[in-house]
Amino acid sequence: MKTFFKVKSVAEVLDMIRRFPPLETETVALEDAGARVLGTNLVADSDVPEFDRSSMDGFAVRARDTFGAGEGLPALFEVVGEVFMGSVPTIKVGPGQAARIWTGGMLPRGADAVVMVEYARTVDQGQVELSKPVAPGENVILQGEDVAAAQVLLPKGHLLRPQDLGILAALGKSNLAVYRRPRVAIISTGDEIVPVGEMPGPGKIRDINTYTLSALIQSYLAMPIRLGLVGDNPAKLREAVAQGLDQAEVVLISGGSSVGVRDYTVEIFNSFSDAELLIHGVSVSPGKPTIMSRLGNQSLWGLPGHAVSAMVTCGLFVRPLLRQLSGRNLEEKNWGLTVEAVLTRNVPSVHGRQDYIRVRLQENGSGLPLAIPVLGKSGLISTMVKADGLIEIGLNDEGLLKGSPVEVFLFN
Repeated sequence: MKTFFKVKSVAEVLDMIRRFPPLETETVALEDAGARVLGTNLVADSDVPEFDRSSMDGFAVRARDTFGAGEGLPALFEVVGEVFMGSVPTIKVGPGQAARIWTGGMLPRGADAVVMVEYARTVDQGQVELSKPVAPGENVILQGEDVAAAQVLLPKGHLLRPQDLGILAALGKSNLAVYRRPRVAIISTGDEIVPVGEMPGPGKIRDINTYTLSALIQSYLAMPIRLGLVGDNPAKLREAVAQGLDQAEVVLISGGSSVGVRDYTVEIFNSFSDAELLIHGVSVSPGKPTIMSRLGNQSLWGLPGHAVSAMVTCGLFVRPLLRQLSGRNLEEKNWGLTVEAVLTRNVPSVHGRQDYIRVRLQENGSGLPLAIPVLGKSGLISTMVKADGLIEIGLNDEGLLKGSPVEVFLFN
């Protein structure tokens, strides 16, 4: 008996993905925390800086003593000493006095501003002329101005960037609690698929999806586990899926998801105890024959075998799932960067199906760039190479007209 698709909408699939809980957290060293996701709110336990410090080379002064100073009438100051780097100054700056100070030096008592060295002229060893007035706090970073103690500096779920590691270093955070990176097992199926290093014979093609999907998973900040090629053999495919479940939270099978005599994927998924088939078809093009089963907090995905369909469905569904598992906030549009453009031709669609069209971008001289559709079947990987991103045609739209403004979801 043939099983017919009971297709889900993209929104319904994303709603299912939201039900997966984040993975547990682990502690990593600060130097290994780049592109990891914070597992807890990060609160500053001290001020940064912990003292008033100069942001320029120059002279520490009382700002009010520089009032009226200028090139034609510089103010004369007594130099009472020098602030040495990394030490607490013992000198005090009083009326008409200045202290030599270097960038990063601790402001001495009595001083509230710094005149840059460019506006200073040494008269003799004990006096200096300053030719620029300064306001209180000028050329000074005040205690706590960068970070105030008890401030929630970075929230739980924040993806750590290089600048974040810098401020964490300033706070002395040598170890951090971060969400564990999801692991994704990848299996390519089909008797027609051969390894990339092998010359395909008649009716054979080289394995593309292992490499495109692995690269996508890495770009999503997860860990791909390549389990290789499996022919159209249910027993061997089930063995590979079981291996994937032992090693990963997510198992991807490319191929074997279309309805037909060789559709083993659903049967294999259902053969695992407590597996629940949630998706067998999505109202999306390309990528309609997508399958997903859930086993506890693990998921099994049957992605289409065609290269374009596999990549698009991976971006549509696997990417937000990995964001969810990584503790990041799930977004409706998970492609990353977008750009506004103008469509160069009419693009038809079918009501009740969400379409994703490959486009390349071309500069338009002035105004928005042009979005030029890259036409081709879903088995043509070259169309993805030529494209810069995708545009979306909504579920209830029947196409887009030439000249329409569109949002292009850029490829990584």
